[in-house]
Amino acid sequence: MTTMRFFMIGSWTEGMFHFQKLMPFIVSYEPATIQATAYRLPIGFPVITEDKTATIHGQFIELKADSTLLALMDTLHGVKALEPAKGLHYRAQATVMKASGQTDTAEVYFYNPKKLTAKAAVIADGLWKQSLEAQQPLPMQLTEKQKIYVLKLGAVKGRDIVPINDLALYRELMKLELIVDKGRRLALSSLGKDVYNHLV
Repeated sequence: MTTMRFFMIGSWTEGMFHFQKLMPFIVSYEPATIQATAYRLPIGFPVITEDKTATIHGQFIELKADSTLLALMDTLHGVKALEPAKGLHYRAQATVMKASGQTDTAEVYFYNPKKLTAKAAVIADGLWKQSLEAQQPLPMQLTEKQKIYVLKLGAVKGRDIVPINDLALYRELMKLELIVDKGRRLALSSLGKDVYNHLV
């Protein structure tokens, strides 16, 4: 294992879901900032791009990382090592300002700007934490009934049909733009597929 340094935001920061998964490998961590631009994706999660428009607060994390852990982190970020331009994120080194006042370099998962849609909103002043406090990401807003149906529909193979007998549920999922009605059968929209991937 080698020690690697990362700058992380969102669920990869202290107290959040992915941070807990990293705990066994963390050597040290502290608050830090980077110059970048923060966006809120339609699904509700924050991402950053390399455009230096704001000071983004996150965490500088030192990890004992082996190739398996690094591959897993890359996969979760949708990195395509052989075709970076096609991935959701790419990993690059950037300068980070640590809370101690020192600068350092770290690996950063930057969102591929080509993957930003018109519905991705710039987070004013890069304040992604406040954005999440004001409105939770979509997967966390769903009712249990909505989650169950999205999971069933996402697991369908081929042209199998997953009936929906609850008209209210149908309307809710259509309003959230999670499903599309293809006449004889329902399917997940692209946003619905994103939600499904976060639920499984």
